[in-house]
Amino acid sequence: MTNSPAPVRCLIVDDEPLAHQVLTQFISQTPGLTLAGKCRNAMEAFEHLQQHPVDLLFLDIEMPLVTGLQFLKSLGKTAPKTILTTAYREYAYEGYELDVLDYLLKPFSYERFVKAISRLPAAQPRPPADSAEEKFVLVKERQGLLKVSHRDIVYVEGSKDYVKITAATKTYLLHQTMKEMVPLLGPGFLRVHRSFIVAASHIKLLQLEHVVLNDGTLIPISNSYKAELLAYFRK
Repeated sequence: MTNSPAPVRCLIVDDEPLAHQVLTQFISQTPGLTLAGKCRNAMEAFEHLQQHPVDLLFLDIEMPLVTGLQFLKSLGKTAPKTILTTAYREYAYEGYELDVLDYLLKPFSYERFVKAISRLPAAQPRPPADSAEEKFVLVKERQGLLKVSHRDIVYVEGSKDYVKITAATKTYLLHQTMKEMVPLLGPGFLRVHRSFIVAASHIKLLQLEHVVLNDGTLIPISNSYKAELLAYFRK
């Protein structure tokens, strides 16, 4: 008989009651997570960790007296895995310097929460290296439905209810929204802008305002996706 893995013990550290409500709900509805405690500031969190070690912190940044970043620095190597939760995107770079798992910009959805949780070590099995060969997008052509392999897709550009798929040798038009394309393409593709999804394997260089693809193509990056993009490449 195989024993089930122990649940991930989570501690919420945030001075906003609404943040406690949202995170409590998200944790309770996520298999494998359990709520170990809720703290309103860094001092309460420090006392809690002294008595009850946890596996994962959901840590706000802007808190009275001691900020979340100051608290995290004070823990040093004893710090649990940490996901920052904040309404201020300007702290993203400093957060990743502290090797946080992810940076959730308030207000965040449950889907975005789950994506952050998936960065936990062994949180979910990684697909085999060749699994991308089995994945494809169906595109309607005159002759019928064409299978466009994920490994051939370079980037996707959205415009209202249509997307243009740029593959290695051809472009395709598909009646689909960008919101629908994200789960359809999966983890090998990154949303870098409200109008662009890029295959991670085709990114050569990250710049402040663009990603540069292997063929020299520049794709714009919007501020709302910068933290997520940085997190992917820090894995």
